[in-house]
Amino acid sequence: MTHPTGAPIARRIDGWSRCLLSMSLVVTALFANVGYAQLEITVRGGTERAIPIAVVPLQGNNAGDPVDVSRIVSNNLERSGLFDPLPREDMLEKPATPEDLSLRNWRTLGVEYVVFGQLRANNVVRFHLVDVFKGERLMAYDMPAPRQVEQLRYTAHDVSDLVFKGITGNQGVFNTRIAYVTSTGAGDNQRFRLTVADADGYNPRVLVRSNEPIMSPAWSPDARQLAYVGYANGRSAIYTIDIASGDRRRVISEPGINGSPAWSPDGSKLAITLSYEENPDIYVLDLNSGQKRRLTTHWGIDTEAAWSPDGERLVFTSDRGGAPQIYRISASGGSPERLTFDGRQNLRASYAPNGEKLVLVHQSDRGYQIALYDLQRDAILPLTDGRLDESPSFAPNGQLVIYATKGASGTELATVTVDARVRQNLRQAGNVREPVWSPFLDAR
Repeated sequence: MTHPTGAPIARRIDGWSRCLLSMSLVVTALFANVGYAQLEITVRGGTERAIPIAVVPLQGNNAGDPVDVSRIVSNNLERSGLFDPLPREDMLEKPATPEDLSLRNWRTLGVEYVVFGQLRANNVVRFHLVDVFKGERLMAYDMPAPRQVEQLRYTAHDVSDLVFKGITGNQGVFNTRIAYVTSTGAGDNQRFRLTVADADGYNPRVLVRSNEPIMSPAWSPDARQLAYVGYANGRSAIYTIDIASGDRRRVISEPGINGSPAWSPDGSKLAITLSYEENPDIYVLDLNSGQKRRLTTHWGIDTEAAWSPDGERLVFTSDRGGAPQIYRISASGGSPERLTFDGRQNLRASYAPNGEKLVLVHQSDRGYQIALYDLQRDAILPLTDGRLDESPSFAPNGQLVIYATKGASGTELATVTVDARVRQNLRQAGNVREPVWSPFLDAR
């Protein structure tokens, strides 16, 4: 695969490190054998400051049932990094109703909150959240609980989200999804897949299979579509795919690079990287009319655009200053402003949901780590300590970041809290890349 301007650009892009795999010019030769089993999640760190909580097994949700609602809720809260669930074997009682609850028992164990309830015969989960030390019931809900495995898991995630918000005041992300890219084989035998899964790694579903690379998945604001870069006969194109129906649409395929799609907050446009006119630059593509507008014009490589939450600005990666750094530009055009100066390189930036910070890949003397860039303080805060961390994406509540990192058996996914206190590994056999976290789901 070549670009009309020739090998020099290819060499410059390769020199940007593996973190620029999202550019369509780069051939994804780094994938190795990988399985497609459910992601296995391991939590590391954080319990020393986490909130002690007990999630009591629901009455009526028996050991032989295919879904253990309380176990899912407990696991979700632990993975958030903010909670330290009490093991079931340490519980002094297992209440199903407020009348069954003894505050003294839970105070003795140092538990601050208790979640308990029933899975009722009428397909309803009734659950209660109690603040142990205040002796107050914070919430009581009846929720639909279809007995189908997938739907009951969603109910468990809904309970988790309500409990999380009831205690922290912030929206939980347990009923969101992640998308990622995997492959099998090597060389001519490589097979690529674009997969979506629940945020806890369950229910993986392959949306796209291809014999050629798949790159740069990006969620639409309503979480109903993905945009991504695909190839046909060695030529790149940008596609959108409907998550529910699987309907796919090719939205653009110009000569050269078609890369790094990013949805505008209103879902009507994509910011993309194209090179057909000269060098790789940022364009804005109107999805309804098909018209495109060139946003940057420079001899350097401009790529990896991301919109601000208000749609007024974009950040992007450019080497126009000699090495890849993050720049910001008005969505209406104009002169870009360089944002990052700390570190050898800064790449792949995207906005936090509140617009106050960026998450990016930061190159230091130790390698490539995930970091936050505070737009007000002009400061970079490293979140990870790997040497080859890449492709960060905020959770929709802004409390977690998912990314790809070099693991013992290949590239795997991981998450980190924005205070850098809790990290989790989401493992499959082999390599898994380019994770992106969905927005909040409006409906299932």
